[in-house]
Amino acid sequence: MSTTAWPPNRFTDHTATSLTHNRSCAVDEESLRLPLAVLYSLIFLFGLAGNLLALWVFLFLHSRRNSVRVFLINVALADLVLVACLPFRVMYHSRGNVWSLGPRMCKAVGNLFYMNMYVSITLLGLISLDRYLKIIGVRGSQRGCGLRWLRGSRWSHVTCALLWTCSLVMVVPMIALTEGNEEPGKCFQYKQRKHARGKAYFNLFLVGVFWLVFAVLLVSYARIARRLLRAASDKPDLPNATRYARTAKKSFVVPLLFTVCFVPYHAFRPVYVSSQLSDVSCETQRLMDRTNEVMLLLSAFNSCLDPVMYFMLSGSVRNATIQALAQLFRVQHEPTTTNSSTTEGRRTSHASTAAVLASSRGSLGLITTLRSKPVLNTDADGDQCLQ
Repeated sequence: MSTTAWPPNRFTDHTATSLTHNRSCAVDEESLRLPLAVLYSLIFLFGLAGNLLALWVFLFLHSRRNSVRVFLINVALADLVLVACLPFRVMYHSRGNVWSLGPRMCKAVGNLFYMNMYVSITLLGLISLDRYLKIIGVRGSQRGCGLRWLRGSRWSHVTCALLWTCSLVMVVPMIALTEGNEEPGKCFQYKQRKHARGKAYFNLFLVGVFWLVFAVLLVSYARIARRLLRAASDKPDLPNATRYARTAKKSFVVPLLFTVCFVPYHAFRPVYVSSQLSDVSCETQRLMDRTNEVMLLLSAFNSCLDPVMYFMLSGSVRNATIQALAQLFRVQHEPTTTNSSTTEGRRTSHASTAAVLASSRGSLGLITTLRSKPVLNTDADGDQCLQ
């Protein structure tokens, strides 16, 4: 006598078929394994060295105590945690896409990587908003710089503390809870999320956060650059007119690099997540996995570009970095000292013509506002603007 139930349990059959299909579909691309291991190794080395140097400069050599400095210190910290996750990816790919540290460690590394990527993205959006609001605030203010609640670095300390707290609150449950789609010996691979939709929807929420930050960044720097270009064209006889025009052009470098590194990944991300929520062929899964790996590599590469942008776009950071390298390698490029009075003197000499304001995703620019008689004004906390 047959004991087979009738009618058959279609949900159970479908789930079993889906699991069998996923396990039989090897989505890992063998041709990408060694290139990913090599490229992630290079990103780790350059990102670690560059961000440690940047952190040293901001903490010990760069004397300005304002909101931009606070944000950039946190960006460097986020980049350092991100690159600290890369050796695990190098190990995974170099061992033939085999993970031997257990599923909990896999989830910890993966979630910390993404958490710090979005923390740094959010911080760069806050930098652009901070610069824009302070410049706009000058118009209606006769004392100080910009809006009262934006002056100094107090608000940036509070904002960074809230950002890190919220990020940890969201990421800890993702590490602690199982999703039911883990595969033994695998990590960082394409996963179906038809029965773990919460994580997929959260990933789409993060995509929305990115596009909001990106819009804020573009609007802020476009309006800042437009004001600088208009000032340079309206008053070409001013001593700093050429400098304003040059600074306006430099301000477009940051959105450009932000676009190259992050826009491809987040433009593709909705397609990737949608494929995880539906039945797709094995070939489609392989295509999703290959494309996602390349896009993610571009995003990780941005951690190497931050220190380069600090050096290129800010004279004060560039001088402090040269001093740091001279100390490190004991090369006396010029008879200077690294005490605070010397650093402050250099900063003041540069700031006499333009205020040093920060740009996005780890870059600094010289951004100033103009009136008929521009006068440099500094508030009690070290923020500078022209009134």
